Amino acid sequence: MAAWWRKNRNFLQFLVVFVTFCHFRVSAQDVEEAVKCEDLKTGQYHCPQPAIDTDTQSALGCRKEGLVTVWCSAAPGINCTGDLKKDVPCRYTNGYHYDIALLTSIFLGMLGVDRFYLGYPAIGLLKLCTLGFMFLGQLVDIILIATQVVGPSDGSKYVINYYGPGLSHIYMDNHTYLKPQEDWTLS
Repeated sequence: MAAWWRKNRNFLQFLVVFVTFCHFRVSAQDVEEAVKCEDLKTGQYHCPQPAIDTDTQSALGCRKEGLVTVWCSAAPGINCTGDLKKDVPCRYTNGYHYDIALLTSIFLGMLGVDRFYLGYPAIGLLKLCTLGFMFLGQLVDIILIATQVVGPSDGSKYVINYYGPGLSHIYMDNHTYLKPQEDWTLS
């Protein structure tokens, strides 16, 4: 037996070093993977869709800033400690219905009822006194409300079916990057 130990001494030393190395490597990986959940990067967690309120057709708990807090979970294979709550964008509504605003603009726009409904009493009174700016202001308001350029005066969005025909306005500023396309030519 002693001869076998001497003969396989190098193999046994290698085996001890290998097992020790593997043990410390696994322990180090467990420590590295245990991060705080709020420090996870995009793609390392999944946030479910928020529940939709049937009255406002917006996310339950949507704040005036257009954000709602949801509970998120870490992606499979990622270990984290603590809770993960993220703010996701939502459409804040305050009870102004799109279809009512559009119909009042079409049928009662010359009396300014659409502007009174949306919270613009001065323009509504002006339209009432001038018969909708001789019906030209009524036509302009129909177009502006139909394209959702004019909305409620409090800054909220219209109540539209959650999967309805809502528009998303895209804004550009000096920090917006346009990815060059292949068919663009430089002159």
